[in-house]
Amino acid sequence: MKKVTVVGAGNVGATCADVLAQKNFLDEVVLIDIKEGFAEGKALDIWEAAAINHFDTRVTGYTNDYSKTAGSEVVVITSGIPRKPGMSRDDLITTNANIMMDVVKKVSEFSPEAIIIVVANPLDVMTYAAHKASGKPANKVFGMAGILDTSRYKAFLATELNVAPNDIQALLMGGHGDTMVPLPRFTTVAGIPVTSLIEKDKLDAIIDRTKKGGGEIVKLLGTSAWYAPGAAAAQMVESIVNNQKHIFPVCVKLNGEWGQKDVYLGSPVRLGRNGIEEIIEVDLNEEEMKDMETSSAAVKSVMNVFDGLNLI
Repeated sequence: MKKVTVVGAGNVGATCADVLAQKNFLDEVVLIDIKEGFAEGKALDIWEAAAINHFDTRVTGYTNDYSKTAGSEVVVITSGIPRKPGMSRDDLITTNANIMMDVVKKVSEFSPEAIIIVVANPLDVMTYAAHKASGKPANKVFGMAGILDTSRYKAFLATELNVAPNDIQALLMGGHGDTMVPLPRFTTVAGIPVTSLIEKDKLDAIIDRTKKGGGEIVKLLGTSAWYAPGAAAAQMVESIVNNQKHIFPVCVKLNGEWGQKDVYLGSPVRLGRNGIEEIIEVDLNEEEMKDMETSSAAVKSVMNVFDGLNLI
């Protein structure tokens, strides 16, 4: 039985569950939330659309009953709170790390073999927290960020170039946020290098917009994005459960790749039934390596904050 659990029935979690259901490759999607009746209502709403959207995947929801998640192949964790006015970074990390570790321990009790995908901010350190709490190997616990960032980059390029987004191949690495490492050198449109299709200043502006893509949505909506993040997490699940072995950028623990060790950074990986089956160590030039080092230092500083909390 192909079963996946999504923890957190908010905008991102519910979108992820809905996309997974509509892809129609799973037997069951379980939604879990701490708010009474919330997951049940979201799940029921999605299931009632089955006949309209032509899918058979059963969608169920439960309030804090992790026994219903037993036997899940993959668990997507979207739980956490957004940063509020007056809240320090340390406060946000403390709150969300405690939530993350509690959820990881509960899902691991009922699905000890499950692969865990983290979709909660600050993404890189939450992936670190989930990995520490799970006791699983690093190829079984990783974060969703690079697929979202890459998709935003492709969307902006497609608009500027007036082409189909699917014709664009691209790669972004590094931390999730301002220190991400876009790689225009690896960006093509139907095999054509993007640098031959767009002026450097316009490409630089698109890269800068990509780095601030999450903030742009927050300014417009007053809250974080959910359609693209939810769909990105669902795409990762599909590659794992169906053993598609897609090469995606995901947040993963590095052990010497690009000179980085014991840090969680967006990197291209082969994603299949065993989770991360290989980290693809592409050759970076001097400038790109410098950007990776900057990104790594920023992520490590946040990881140090987590370590200083002595939560584990």
